[in-house]
Amino acid sequence: MPKAIFAGSLSFGLVNIPIKIYPATRSRGTALRTLHAACHTPLRHKRWCPKCEKEVPQEEVEYGFELSKNRFVPLTEEELSSIQPKSAKTIEILTFVDPAGVDPLFPDTHYHVVPQEGGERAFSLLREVLSLTNRAAVGKMTLREREYVVLLRPYRQGLLLSTLHYLTELVDPSELKELQGLPSPTERERELAKTLLESLSGEFRPEEYRDTFREALAELVRQKAEGRPLVVPQEE
Repeated sequence: MPKAIFAGSLSFGLVNIPIKIYPATRSRGTALRTLHAACHTPLRHKRWCPKCEKEVPQEEVEYGFELSKNRFVPLTEEELSSIQPKSAKTIEILTFVDPAGVDPLFPDTHYHVVPQEGGERAFSLLREVLSLTNRAAVGKMTLREREYVVLLRPYRQGLLLSTLHYLTELVDPSELKELQGLPSPTERERELAKTLLESLSGEFRPEEYRDTFREALAELVRQKAEGRPLVVPQEE
């Protein structure tokens, strides 16, 4: 079972619902390390200053905001800490919206929201009302010393919380030159494309899709660990 990363309350008006949130996805990295080929020892990365030509100890490290190429405003950890949002144990709901009006580019990371002991009835009521009215909640929360705008919507037995990108973080497709002046398809082209699309249509079945690289890597590691000759699978 995953570990809860937040425990607090969901607040709107005079209502406070005790909740916890869990990650909605699992990271499945390849766990590869870079090694020295001569002795198979994991490599370390040093903090190296190319100007002073020396390794820099941690106590001499600072942060810097780049104004322009190679022009930095230096910032200390104390200065950065002074402007970080204070940790809060409340997700404050600001408004309720039609989820269809939220551009699909905004959602970033997803979390499952569950009730804590004593909050089950209020949690179930909120989830059911959101479902019946086809609404999602927009709110704010602080997580890991960063403030997020979040979207909460019904998902199966619980609620799904999605952190949202800020508007300034999105790339407008109108900025992409390849999308400017695209030709309009003819009616015949549309009909042929529709026929092809319909012939390939089906249900989305996620269990049919596999991480073939991860599977091949696991088999490669197993073969080498057992001292067996490498067998490369043939493409289908």
